[in-house]
Amino acid sequence: MDTMTFTKVLGGLCGSLLVFLLGAWAAEELYHTGGGHGYGEEQQAYVIPVEGDDAAEEEVVQVSFEEVYANADASAASRIWRQCAACHKIEDGANGTGPHLYNVVGREKGAVDGYNYSGALVAVGGAWTPENLNGFLENPREYAPGTAMAYRGLADIEDRANLIAYLAANGAP
Repeated sequence: MDTMTFTKVLGGLCGSLLVFLLGAWAAEELYHTGGGHGYGEEQQAYVIPVEGDDAAEEEVVQVSFEEVYANADASAASRIWRQCAACHKIEDGANGTGPHLYNVVGREKGAVDGYNYSGALVAVGGAWTPENLNGFLENPREYAPGTAMAYRGLADIEDRANLIAYLAANGAP
C-alpha cells in the first residue's frame, strides 16, 4: 500500500464525516427554531387556559400522629420491618448491630442489657412512647444528634405508624 492510496482513504473518511456533520447541523437548524441552542429554553406552541388551575396552590393537610396511629395496621408494616431487620431483631435478648426491639414500645431508652448504646439516646432519656418512636423514626439524626444509627428515617407518617403498631404487637408479652 503506497502513500497515495492511504491519503485517498483518509480523505474519503474525512469527507464522509464532514457530510454527516453538515447534515446534523442542517437538521438541527430545521427542527430547533428559535430559543437558541440551549436545552430547556423551549416554549410550548400553545397554552390552553384552564379556569381554577390551582395545582400549585394545593393545600397540604397535616394529620396528627395520634390520628394516624389510632388507624395503624400492624400487618402492613412487614415490608418496612425488612429494612429494620437488617440491624435489629424482634426476639427478646437477641441483639444485632442494633439492640433488640422486643417490647420496645413503652421501654426506657437505652435500657437493653448487653447492648452498648451511643451517648445520644441515653442523653435524650425517657421512654419509647409511640410519639417518641415516631420522632426518632422520622429522622434519627435530628431526634438524637450523635446517634450511631445510620438509618436516614421514614418520611411517610402512615409507614411510621404501621411500624410502631407492628413493634407494639410483636413485643407484647
